[in-house]
Amino acid sequence: MKRIGIIGVGEIGRAIATGLRHGGGDGDGTVPEICLSPRGARAAAELSSRYEGVRVCAGNQEVVDRSELVIIAVRRRDRREALAGLAVGADRIVVNVMAGVSNDEVRQMLGTDAAIVRAIPLPAIRERRSITVTYPPHPEVDALFEQMGGVLPAEDEAAFDAFSALTGTLTSHYAYLATLTSWAAAQGIDGGDADRYVRSLFQGVGRSLNDGSRTLHQLAADHETPNGNNERVRTTWFDPANAEALTNALDGLLAALRQQGRPTRPT
Repeated sequence: MKRIGIIGVGEIGRAIATGLRHGGGDGDGTVPEICLSPRGARAAAELSSRYEGVRVCAGNQEVVDRSELVIIAVRRRDRREALAGLAVGADRIVVNVMAGVSNDEVRQMLGTDAAIVRAIPLPAIRERRSITVTYPPHPEVDALFEQMGGVLPAEDEAAFDAFSALTGTLTSHYAYLATLTSWAAAQGIDGGDADRYVRSLFQGVGRSLNDGSRTLHQLAADHETPNGNNERVRTTWFDPANAEALTNALDGLLAALRQQGRPTRPT
């Protein structure tokens, strides 16, 4: 892949561009040229000034015209404005990373016969450490994301939507950690010390996730002593009602994502 275009240089678009430039290219050492849309002008200008081979195009059509693979990374609410009037040839590959926007809707808006693949790159892709879910499988798209930290092709669109719902739990995890820090501060611990300790505590937990030989249930059991502190908190706070509330929240999010992903009739 010699030229990759990115329409929408927000958090994810910027992370993808950064990961592409930090990597070693396509296995043979070549690094693709990156063509950025003027959307997110400040971020696009910063990337083009920092990295060789990154250029900001005059408009979204120029991004498409110059690129073999085009990543659409705009916010869902901006999709019509960003994609209106674009001519995308059948020889292009389109990667749709817009949450809640189906490939059918993208095809409808673009009116193209090009291959369209949905993907869920995470911010860690900037460090080439993001496992990216894709659908449908596509050899070139999957090979690209495999080099960016790993790829997980979904069996079908229903599975893809479920993976997408899981990404909605990220900020809840941060809020959980922030609550622990606030509790410690309420016990008289310096806020900075509490923050530092909680970060260290869960960075260690994060490293244990690299052990793929143990299931998540096994990891939990291995970190827990019968009648110990961890068991006490787990059984009194993360009880069946709490687990059910989380499940219900995910069910609701999944239903909303599937509703959003339905193509809309042109107006």
